[in-house]
Amino acid sequence: MKAYVTVMPKNGVLDPQGKAIGHALSGHGFAGIGEVRVGKVIELELAEIDPAKAKAAAEEMARKLLANMVIESFKVEVR
Repeated sequence: MKAYVTVMPKNGVLDPQGKAIGHALSGHGFAGIGEVRVGKVIELELAEIDPAKAKAAAEEMARKLLANMVIESFKVEVR
């Protein structure tokens, strides 16, 4: 089973990568772009076959290691 952990900066946390990408997109003629935020997606291959247990395990991994809980939030999707 695969779990996907999406980690993003929390609202209010400075995101210089997002600012740079937003500026570059504007420079390339893309209009109507609001705030741009940059995060990461971590794909985990898990041996667990129970979706609820796999999600709980991935959430624990995110809290303990994959996300900096002070400045980042995360969400987990299991497929």
